[in-house]
Amino acid sequence: MNFFEQQDRARRNSGRLLILMVLAVLSLITLTSLALGVVWQLFGQSHSSLWLASDGAIGLLPSWRLVGVVSLAVIAVVLLGSVYKSLQLSRGGQAVAERLGGRLINLAPQSLEEQRLLNVVEEMALASGTPVPPVYVLDDAGINAFAAGLTPQDAVIGITRGAISLLSREELQGVIAHEFSHIFHGDMRLNTRLVAVLHGILLLGLIGGFLLRGSSRASSRSSRNNSAAAIIAVGGTLWLLGYAGTFFGSLIKAAVSRQREFLADASAVQFTRNPQGIAGALQKIGGNLYGSQLRAGHAAEFSHMYFAAGISRALDGMLATHPPLDERIRRVTPEWDGRYPHVASLSLVPADASADQRAVAQGWDQALAAGFSPASATAAIASIGEPSAAHLQQAHQLLDELHPALRQAAHHGSGAQALLYGLLLAPVAGLREQQMQLLQPLLNADLMSHLQALEQPLRQLPGNQRLTLLDLAMPALKQLGTEQAATLCAVMARLIRADGKVELLEWTLLRIVERNLAPSRRLSGHFHLLELADEVQVLLSFLARAGSILPEQAQAALAQAAVELPYTGLNLLPAAQCDLKALEAALKRLNQLQPLQKPRLLKAMARCIEHDGRIEVAEAELLRAVADLLDCPLPPLLNTTSAAQVG
Repeated sequence: MNFFEQQDRARRNSGRLLILMVLAVLSLITLTSLALGVVWQLFGQSHSSLWLASDGAIGLLPSWRLVGVVSLAVIAVVLLGSVYKSLQLSRGGQAVAERLGGRLINLAPQSLEEQRLLNVVEEMALASGTPVPPVYVLDDAGINAFAAGLTPQDAVIGITRGAISLLSREELQGVIAHEFSHIFHGDMRLNTRLVAVLHGILLLGLIGGFLLRGSSRASSRSSRNNSAAAIIAVGGTLWLLGYAGTFFGSLIKAAVSRQREFLADASAVQFTRNPQGIAGALQKIGGNLYGSQLRAGHAAEFSHMYFAAGISRALDGMLATHPPLDERIRRVTPEWDGRYPHVASLSLVPADASADQRAVAQGWDQALAAGFSPASATAAIASIGEPSAAHLQQAHQLLDELHPALRQAAHHGSGAQALLYGLLLAPVAGLREQQMQLLQPLLNADLMSHLQALEQPLRQLPGNQRLTLLDLAMPALKQLGTEQAATLCAVMARLIRADGKVELLEWTLLRIVERNLAPSRRLSGHFHLLELADEVQVLLSFLARAGSILPEQAQAALAQAAVELPYTGLNLLPAAQCDLKALEAALKRLNQLQPLQKPRLLKAMARCIEHDGRIEVAEAELLRAVADLLDCPLPPLLNTTSAAQVG
C-alpha cells in the first residue's frame, strides 16, 4: 500500500473513529441519564416517572426533561474537554514534546550522541523530501521514541536518552525510519485527535472525582446532610461512567494503534533496507532493565504515540497500544531465535558516535549538477512515503558535500535567517550590492555579520542543494517567535521585489518558509481531478512555460502531461493567466484533492518536465517545491550513479 493509499485510509479511519466516539458518547448519555434518574428518585426528587412491569412490579424511569438536561450536560462536558485539549495541542508536536519534558537539540546538541541522532534525523528527512523536524530528547533510561504533530510542517521527533545511548547507529536509523512512517501515513493527526476526544470523555470522570472529594468533606462535618449524600451519589456515578467511557475509548485507541505499528515497522525496513536495524532496537528493549518505560507524568496520555509501550497497564492484553515485542521482531526477522540480548545499564554504555565523526572539509565542487534522467522523476513519485536506501545514501552524500560553514549556520537562529537572505541574493554583482544595501537598515549587526560570512559559500552552492539547505534550517527557524517569523517573511518579500520582478525560485522559497513557520489547518481532501480542471490547467501551463523556450515546446509538454489525466484537450494558457498569483490560488485548491487523486497530478507534472528527455536541476527543484506545497513529501531525484546502485 503506497503513500496515497495510506493517506486515504487514514482519512477513512478518522471517519470511523469519529463514528465510534459518537456511539461512545451516546452510550454515556443513556447510561448517565438512567443512573442519575435512579439517584434522583432515591433521594426524594420528583424528576422520574413510574412504569408498570408485566409482573405487576413498579419501576422507575427518568423523565424526558431529565434525559434532555443530562444529555446536554454530557455533550457539553465532552465537547469542552475535547476542545480544551485540542487547543493545548494546536501548536503541533512541540506541545506534546514539552508536555513529556523533552529538550530541543537541533540548535545546540550537547554530546556526540545527540549530534549522531541529529545527523540520522537530517539524513532521513532529506531522503524522504520532508523538512527536518525539531528533535527532542527525553531524559529516560528506557528505549523509546515518538513522532507527534498535526501536519508534517509541525511534526517533531522525540527520543529517550536510553535510545540514543544504547542503540547502534543502524538501530537508531530503524527507530527514526519507523517514526517517519507515522509522519508520512497520517498517523500523527489521528493520534492527536484520539488524545483530544479521550480527554473529553475522561473529563466526566474527573468531575465525578471532584464531587466525591468535595462532598466527602461536607458529609464529615454534617452526618445528617442529605444533599451531601446526593452529591456523593452523583459524583460516584459520574466517576464510574466517565472512567468506564475512558476504558472503552482506550480499547478503540489500542486497536487502531496496534495495526499502525506493524505498518510502520514494515515501512522502516523498506526505507533502510536493513531489517536488523529495527529488529535490533526491539530486541534491546526486551533486554533492557528499563524496557521502553517512560517516567513523565503525562506519559499515559500519549501512550499510543510511542515506538514501544511507554507505560505498563494492569489489563495490558486488552489495552495494549503496541503488539508484543516478539511478534514485531519475528515479522521483520523470522529467523530470530527468541533470545533478548543483555543490555548494560545506561551509565556503563560508552557513546558510539564514531560513525558521525566524519571530516567534511572536502574539495568543493562549484559546478551545478548535470541534471537527471526522466525516469528519476517517476521513481521519486513512486517513492513518496516509502523512500529507499538509495535516497538515504544520497542524503548522506548531500550532507557530506555541504559546505561546513553553511551546515553549521543552519543549526542556529541567526545563521538560518542569514542563509535564507543569502539564497535570495542575485548572482549579478551590481544587483547583489543593491540588495545588501536594502538589508543594511533592516537587519541587526549579528545577522549582517552572518550574511557577509556566508555570502561566498552560498554563491558556490550547487543548484540541487538549495532545498536541502532550507530543510536543514527549518528547525532553527521554527524557534523564532511569531513577530520574528513575520519580520523574516516580510524582509524576504522586500528582498525578492528589489529587482522589480519575482523569480520562480524566490517565490517557492518564500512560500515554503511561510507554510512551515505558520502552518494552516489542513483542509480535508474531497475534490476529484475532474472538479479542478481549471486549477490543473493553470499549474501545468505554468510548468510547461517554465521549462520551455518556445510556445510550441510548452504545448508539447502540456500534451505529454494530459496523458495522465482523466480529461483531454488541455490548452496552453497565456502567460498572464498562469502567473505566480494564479499558481498560488490554484495550489490552494489543488491541496484539497483526494489523496488517491494526487499521484495522478504528480505524474502529469513529471511528464510535463520530462517531455524533452531530460530534467534540469531547476525543473527538479520546482517539482519538489510544488509537491511540498501539495503536502506530498517528494524524495530528491536520484542521480545516475545512485540509480545504478539501486538497480
